Amino acid sequence: MSVETVEKRSTVRKLAPRYRVLLHNDDFNPMEYVVQILITTVPNITQPQAVSIMMEAHTNGLALVITCAQEHAEFYCETLKNHGLTSTIEPDE
Repeated sequence: MSVETVEKRSTVRKLAPRYRVLLHNDDFNPMEYVVQILITTVPNITQPQAVSIMMEAHTNGLALVITCAQEHAEFYCETLKNHGLTSTIEPDE
């Protein structure tokens, strides 16, 4: 009796690496302005979420804005910077 091994090809798609968009605290932008920029820059961020992100950056020096694909993360980061905010991205480990 012979045993035949059928190789199953892996169909698991490797997900694109995700990136965290970080907002850094600054001492020159008014809180309301930061909230407004977050709402207009990042889709689906609500006013309470934006206030929470702004307060976290204000209190801890840094806040997570969104985790998304690299292209989107770079776009949001650049847009935030273009509005005078301090933002960086890092891989989501």
